[in-house]
Order: sequence, then C-alpha cells, then structure tokens
Amino acid sequence: MIQFKNVSKQYADNLALDRLNLTIPSRDFFVLVGPSGSGKTTTLKMLNRLIEPTDGDIYFDDQRIIDYDLKQLRLQMGYVLQNIALFPNLNIQENIAIQAESLGWARKDRVARARQLLSQVDLDPDQYATRMPSELSGGEQQRVGIIRALAIKPKVVLMDEPFSALDPISRKQLQDLVLRLHRELKMTFVFVTHDMHEALRLGQHIAVMRLGHIQQVGTGDEIMQHPANDFVRGFFQNEHAPRPEVIQDLLNEGYGQSTTATATLAATAPMSELAAALQRADQVVVGTEHGARSLKTPDLLDYLATKEAD
Repeated sequence: MIQFKNVSKQYADNLALDRLNLTIPSRDFFVLVGPSGSGKTTTLKMLNRLIEPTDGDIYFDDQRIIDYDLKQLRLQMGYVLQNIALFPNLNIQENIAIQAESLGWARKDRVARARQLLSQVDLDPDQYATRMPSELSGGEQQRVGIIRALAIKPKVVLMDEPFSALDPISRKQLQDLVLRLHRELKMTFVFVTHDMHEALRLGQHIAVMRLGHIQQVGTGDEIMQHPANDFVRGFFQNEHAPRPEVIQDLLNEGYGQSTTATATLAATAPMSELAAALQRADQVVVGTEHGARSLKTPDLLDYLATKEAD
C-alpha cells in the first residue's frame, strides 16, 4: 500500500501540491487524471523520489519512502515514460535486460527473462530480440519500454502518460495490453493521464486532480454517477461531449487497411462524404497524420451497425 500524508510541493512561486492525502491500494490499477498543471506527474515522480516533497510524508509498505535506500526503492518500482528512451546502441533484448545486467544476473538468465517478456507482449523473440530500436514502430517500442520496466519483477509500475503520443489504434492495443499484464502479474500500477476516457477504461480507482488538490477518488462508476463537485462534473462532461461523426471515428475503431495510395479524403471529413464517395467507388483512401488508409463499403456498414447496436 502507498500513502501520501499531508504532502506538499512548492516550486518557487508555484504550489504544485497542497497537503495531499491519498491511499493507493496494493495490486490496484490506480489512475491519476486531471488537466495540465494539476500535479499528477509531480505526485507520480515522488514515488520513486525523482521529486522530493517540500512537506509531509509518503509511505510504501508502511515505511517512509525517505527512509529507503534510494537504489533499493527504485528496484521495486518500474517506470514507463511517454518518451520511451530505449538505448539506440543496444538491441531489444539488451534494452530489456539492462537493469538485470546491472544487478549481476547471469547472461542466460537475462536472455531468458527478455525472451519471456517479449512473448508476453506478443512480440516473437526470434524476430525481435536482436533488432535495434530504430527498426521498431512507435507502438512496438512502447511495448519494449513497458516490459523493460517489468524485467526485474518490481512491486509497483509507474506510468507517466505512456500512450499519449500514439495513434488511436496503437493506443487502444496498448491499453488492452497493460490491463492484461496487470491481471496476470498482480502488481500495483500507478498511471498518469489527462484523458478521462483512458482513465475510465483502465482504472480500478481514479483520483481526479486539479491545481495540486484531489477533487475525488473512486471507481469510474462512482465518479460518473456521483461527481463530487462542479469541476469533476464539468471535466467528465467535457470529455464525453458528443462529437461530430467524422471518418476518424471509424478509423479509431480499427477499420480500414494501410495503403500507399494517394488519399482522396481527409480523416476530418464528415462520414456523409465517405458514404457519398463509396457510392462512386469500390474503395476510398483516407489521409491521416499516420499515413493513408483504404476503406470499403463493408467497413462503413459494419461501423454503423455497431453504433446502432450501442
């Protein structure tokens, strides 16, 4: 269990955290969510002492974090960043095992652990172990970043907006992955995001933050059904405000195939334009910031049928 007791953090003229009290249960998937500047990343980084509090105490397994040997503390806490920061001169297997190597693990044990973890995130070790980071997609690199944090079996995994730079399809796939890893490994996950959709999808418990204060802690259902104040209500409503039906909505659900053909429609175009274009052609190529995708009439019909069922 992790506990914050009256924790504050002052940066010059900015009070980032103000007498924060918070309990994170063991083996929970706990999400800190809030707008930029709410204090969520400061809270996360205090757990592995990348940031020290100005006042108050943080407890991990009933011992003050400040009383741990720093190296021993960090060995119990894996850390996943938005910027994956894989070592470009090391292959994937070596990247995963770098902490195990620093602890003196035998090479055969490091290799076995790296290969096991690659398999666990659906990356064939025979294909990926000896590749270099530059040969992987952004989503594949992030998978490696996640399992690198798991390599020496920490008690806690800290994740600081790890998926915010990814395209919607990769983001959903990695959300599914971390949910599965959490179920399988039974570790405590502490996850930071500014996206309430992501918080609701991942969190067993969610802490909503604003200007260095906790606004509400609860399950997703509790927060949706009984928002504690106008800020929580407004934050949730803004995240769930109806959005216009555009082609990107369909792409976000995984429809379409990657293609090198020239795009004739933008992903921001309304769905009606896609329907009209498909009346004139067997397929339509849509341009996105991540490349072109080809859509066919069955893609549109399947998507609309799903929405009808919803």
